[in-house]
Amino acid sequence: MKAPETAERGATAGSDARLTADIAEVQRLCGALGRRVQIMEVCGTHTVSIFRTGIRALLPANLRLISGPGCPVCVTAQRYIDAALELACRPNVTIATYGDMLRVPGRRGSLEQVRAGGADVRVVSSSMTAIDLAERLAPREVVFLGVGFETTAPATAAAVMLAERHELVNFSVLAAHKLVVPAMQALLSADAATRDPRTPRGIDGFLCPGHVSVIIGASAYEPIVREHRVPCVIAGFEPAQIWRGLAQLMRQIAGGEPRVENVYPAVVSEHGNRYAQGVLRRVFEVADAAWRELGVIPRSGLELAPRYQRFDAVRRFEITLGADEDHPACLCGQVIQGRVEPPECGLFGDGCTPLHPIGPCMVSSEGTCAAWYRYGARGAAATGRRS
Repeated sequence: MKAPETAERGATAGSDARLTADIAEVQRLCGALGRRVQIMEVCGTHTVSIFRTGIRALLPANLRLISGPGCPVCVTAQRYIDAALELACRPNVTIATYGDMLRVPGRRGSLEQVRAGGADVRVVSSSMTAIDLAERLAPREVVFLGVGFETTAPATAAAVMLAERHELVNFSVLAAHKLVVPAMQALLSADAATRDPRTPRGIDGFLCPGHVSVIIGASAYEPIVREHRVPCVIAGFEPAQIWRGLAQLMRQIAGGEPRVENVYPAVVSEHGNRYAQGVLRRVFEVADAAWRELGVIPRSGLELAPRYQRFDAVRRFEITLGADEDHPACLCGQVIQGRVEPPECGLFGDGCTPLHPIGPCMVSSEGTCAAWYRYGARGAAATGRRS
């Protein structure tokens, strides 16, 4: 029997060898393919991990990783931010929000700024903390900002169910939850509609988000493969997982046989978390949703089902969601579509910084612009662009 130390060294050596093999495989297949390949990482956590660990510096020259609409704060439409600001400025209203939303600019400033002016805006770590606030502050109204993809939506749904059970008449949700797969399909459809059919497609494959996939399951990506013939590989967030995902994607792209693959089976199952899906179906209905500069994507969002509409802040406070008026010089909308990289924006690092953000992509810890700003020297070196 091997000693524990010997077994651990053997496992580490095996992992290192596999990582080295995956890197070499990506480089070999890209070289053999002989054309530019574009892979979109959909999740903001992937984007940050790719930058932080220096993966870009090892990519072949013809492989470009592009960031997609996987940052929940970044894709939240301007109209939602403005509605949150309007509510925050109302008397007898407390806003409960995740921290990333604080500095997103709207037409009337940001939640951080109105809080400095006296509005009651509180950062919470979970939707259940917002429920606790509502119980403690009653009869003061507490509005929870429900932002995020399928990862956070079940927690919002659970909070609404608890509010119903506890008969909390002072709790409501300003909901802006989004669904990942419809956004991926919208990007592919837009690419097909605008691209010259003689040229390669804009997105050759998707590195799919691990966190979201825990909820929706690997099978949720089958329509993308079936309808668009684009490979999808689900991977975790450590460098070895990302390289394994890239290697599997390159094998599919080179072989012309797109399919859904899951290299994160310890966490992601074929059909996802059935219980979480059931909670979502009970509390929410799928609806058309506005995305920042992507417009309204059919059946890409969640709205409260009729049974729970009394917890809908838009209805309760009779809010009118206005038009989106984004900063004309900000390219955040193009960044989250993978059309440009942050340094191509004239505001990047010169007027728009994490301390003084103009667009949400510079605000969120998962934002592409914030990742470029923080790790830009490595990113620029790998892509030949300025930082």
